Amino acid sequence: MSAEYKFNSHEEVQEMRTQTKVKLTDLLSRINEEKKLERNRNLALSVAAVSAVTVFAIILTL
Repeated sequence: MSAEYKFNSHEEVQEMRTQTKVKLTDLLSRINEEKKLERNRNLALSVAAVSAVTVFAIILTL
């Protein structure tokens, strides 16, 4: 009975290792996607800020 328990626990450890690798890959892909989204948001915010400053400068010169 104890040998059977050890065998079952060994299989569970192997399953956990496999699941961990898959989860790690998923997490890395999510991190990369979030970086891309944040980069796009920062670019959009920068463009909006530069546009606002430009419009404000044009209004001041009139």
